[in-house]
Amino acid sequence: MSSFATARQKMVDGQVRTNDVTDHRVLDAMLTVPREAYAPADRQALAYLDLDLDVSETAGTKRFLMKPMLTGKLLQAAEIKPTDTVLVVGCATGYLAALAARLAGSVTATEIDPALEGRAKQLLGAAEGCPVTIRVAPAVQGDPADGRFDVILLNGATEIAVDGLCRQLKDSGRLVGVFAKTRPARAMIFTRSHGDIGSRVLFDAAAPVIPGLERVPEFVF
Repeated sequence: MSSFATARQKMVDGQVRTNDVTDHRVLDAMLTVPREAYAPADRQALAYLDLDLDVSETAGTKRFLMKPMLTGKLLQAAEIKPTDTVLVVGCATGYLAALAARLAGSVTATEIDPALEGRAKQLLGAAEGCPVTIRVAPAVQGDPADGRFDVILLNGATEIAVDGLCRQLKDSGRLVGVFAKTRPARAMIFTRSHGDIGSRVLFDAAAPVIPGLERVPEFVF
């Protein structure tokens, strides 16, 4: 077994299973998808640590893969079925989309940074699972083709309301992510039912904010 495969097993056993992730499909996906492949070469050794992994390619806005524990808990909460259509918002290099592709029927991913979008397209083109369509788009816009989805996953936190994203949910669709509008930040699930949107808190959580979903600073005299 390679050192990365051993580290991946330890990540699942020590970080994911121990935080009440019991869905075998989620666990199998996290055991299979090589997280190190979605990190820059000089940070691959950090891929299986309990941290938000910096995958930024330039000196611009920092971008991250969420902690493995949080990733697993959000995927489990989303209850992705093999027939589901999934949207991953702010996919960065595509790790969360790669996991979703092993669970869903189809996956669309958006990313605002063209360099990261290109990297994600390269990596996901060789990944196993259902095909992933990647589009350059602001996070707040969701799918620029205005698709409808069974599941929307936020690859990070939002500090603003995501009403526009909720409108892209099918009936019975679920949106899962970290909401940092107040403190403490919390993982939440939003569900669409007969045109209405309901929500509930899942657990306290913290994640880097997705670019474009930041709170607008208030003007101070």
